[in-house]
Amino acid sequence: MAKEPSAATLRVSDEVRDLLRMAAEKEHRSMANMVEVLILRYCEANGISVDRKRQTGKAKT
Repeated sequence: MAKEPSAATLRVSDEVRDLLRMAAEKEHRSMANMVEVLILRYCEANGISVDRKRQTGKAKT
């Protein structure tokens, strides 16, 4: 059985939330999936080890 994703609550400005929404819509993603993709891309670009087997969603790199 697949493990449920963990919930996280973030507080951001209205401007950042709107930017996240626009970025997610542009890539046809949910806002939650867009946050996940952005974090994974950042980690990969900055030498932070990412276990690709654990990734879910539509990550495009």
